Formats: sequence, structure tokens, C-alpha cells
Amino acid sequence: MLLKETALVRLLGLRIPVLLFLGPRVERLDEEGCAISIPLGLRSRNHLGSMYFGALCAGADVAAGLNAAKLIWFGGHRGVQLVFKDVKAEFLKRADGDVRFEMRQGREVKDALLRTEASGEREVVPVEVLATVPARYGDEPVARFTMGLALKRR
Repeated sequence: MLLKETALVRLLGLRIPVLLFLGPRVERLDEEGCAISIPLGLRSRNHLGSMYFGALCAGADVAAGLNAAKLIWFGGHRGVQLVFKDVKAEFLKRADGDVRFEMRQGREVKDALLRTEASGEREVVPVEVLATVPARYGDEPVARFTMGLALKRR
């Protein structure tokens, strides 16, 4: 777990309280992408013993936007804002363990951010997030999200 990056996500929880409630942990955050995990517990479990739909979507949200958020806050791109334009989700298996959310399009997000800053035009990047339960299913996805990450200069 990356402590500094996890603290950053928890600070973001002051604006998005569900993140404080779910307690996501950042496992990887670099130019290539990021990976976060959300533990399956009392706060994230549904009545069937698997991860609640809302917790899965919150994990995908963080994984899809964390690279852009880091660039905006700490990379000198404070004039750009991000929002999600759309989302498509496929739930493939029960998420009955701690879930890992991984996004591998960090370079594409950075390029879109730079284009937005240069042109002032909105850029929408379809970002794919794979959710896995490594302890039960290894690298086999339990859910797949495609989120339209929209970047625009303020």
C-alpha cells in the first residue's frame, strides 16, 4: 500500500464522503496507471455477502480518475477539471472478497489532459477499469467498467 497516495484519496473523501466510509487503499500509482483496493467488510458488503454495487462503482471511479487528479493537483495543471461523462459496467462474477480495481491508461489520460490544456477544448477519454478478487479468482475479472473521463479547461 502506498501511504502518501492513500492519504491523498482519504483527503479527497472530505469532498466525497463515501470514500472515507469505504476506505480505499492505493496499491500502485504511476505513469502507466493505478490500482486501488477496497476491502469487503461491513461497510461494503450487500445482503448476499458480496460487494455492493455502489462500492464497486466508487472503486472504479477512484481508479479511473486518480491519475488525472494527481496531475491536476500536483502536476501544475490546476486549470483543468475532470468529471465522468458516462459509464458502462459489466458484472461478470460475484465480488466476494477484497476487490482490486486497476486502470492501465495513465499515458492516454496524461496526453488528453495536455491536449485539453493547450486547446481549451473538452477531451473525453474512455478509461477501462478491471475489478478482480485476487484471493479467490486471481486475475480473472469480476467486473469491467468503461468510464468516459471528461477533461476541460476552466
